[in-house]
Amino acid sequence: MRPVLSPLAAVLVLFTAGLDAQSQTPVTEATSLLGRPLAPMALEAGTAAKMEADLADAVAAWEKDRSDPNALIWMGRRTAYLGRYREAIAIFTDGVARHPADARMYRHRGHRYLSVREIDKAIADFEKGVDLIAGKPDAIEPDGLPNARNVPTGTLHSNLWYHLALGFYLKGDFDRAAENWARARDSVDNADNLVSTSHWLYLALRRAGRPDEAAAVLRPISAGLDVIENGEYHQLLLMYQGGRTPESLLAQAGEDSGGSATRYGVGAWYFVNGRRDEAADLWASMLESPDWPSFGYLAAEAEVARASRMAPPTNSTRTDSIPMRVSPVTSAVTPTIVGPRTAANLPIML
Repeated sequence: MRPVLSPLAAVLVLFTAGLDAQSQTPVTEATSLLGRPLAPMALEAGTAAKMEADLADAVAAWEKDRSDPNALIWMGRRTAYLGRYREAIAIFTDGVARHPADARMYRHRGHRYLSVREIDKAIADFEKGVDLIAGKPDAIEPDGLPNARNVPTGTLHSNLWYHLALGFYLKGDFDRAAENWARARDSVDNADNLVSTSHWLYLALRRAGRPDEAAAVLRPISAGLDVIENGEYHQLLLMYQGGRTPESLLAQAGEDSGGSATRYGVGAWYFVNGRRDEAADLWASMLESPDWPSFGYLAAEAEVARASRMAPPTNSTRTDSIPMRVSPVTSAVTPTIVGPRTAANLPIML
């Protein structure tokens, strides 16, 4: 079967782009849900060199055996870690053509469709992946950016359901989001999966108008959980229980993807508790950050975009939307380029 784009050709583009990245303004990688161009994020030189070397190794492994789906997956993942999401999508599209029954191709391509804001395509890929795993045993998904203990915490099944749920959440389909986050939570028995899925499941149920079920989600959460890599989600859940204050979490939030997760979660807590002006202000402020690939930023962007579509006329008494704080589209938006980005502050759930 003829691939949509030769992975080798895509990789040659990668290396050319890498050589030019230091001296040229990056091209737009995606368009935000508000119509703003999103440029590739700059990497700290040492991190970039390590990631380029990892990609070169992945390319060599694929060249050695182009029939190996694992080699193709790692080439695509290593490409995406460098912020080259469109090229990663092309590689995974080739993977779909070569291995149409391999759910991993749809899982990883769908993830990068989320990155570039093509939410409907992401949902379609995740649903295809879910169909393909039906009745099959689960498998640990190795980490490309290992946590502090080098212990993978996710699986193919849990990640498909998690990312499918996120797609529905971004579309405002909170009931279907909750259904799939519950599946993701119940599929893996470790603290990191529990807190990451429970955070989003709680918010989805609150947004769906199911507060009693949301309260039940918080019951297994305690301060003593052995969380390795999802500490921000853990702290947010403790806040939802009343054991932390939003002010304390915001004071500790960094400028990385973990900080974006915290800010989005605090804003969502404001929203479901009737503090919609505060939610709107916090979410709008997040969009001034360069952290656009992270899920926290993406969720905030979706909220602001939804508000721009739902904003009532000035004489309306509607209460189901948040106040507009930013213009949805501007004709003079500078591509977002982050300062030095290291392996420690790459987007959550890469």
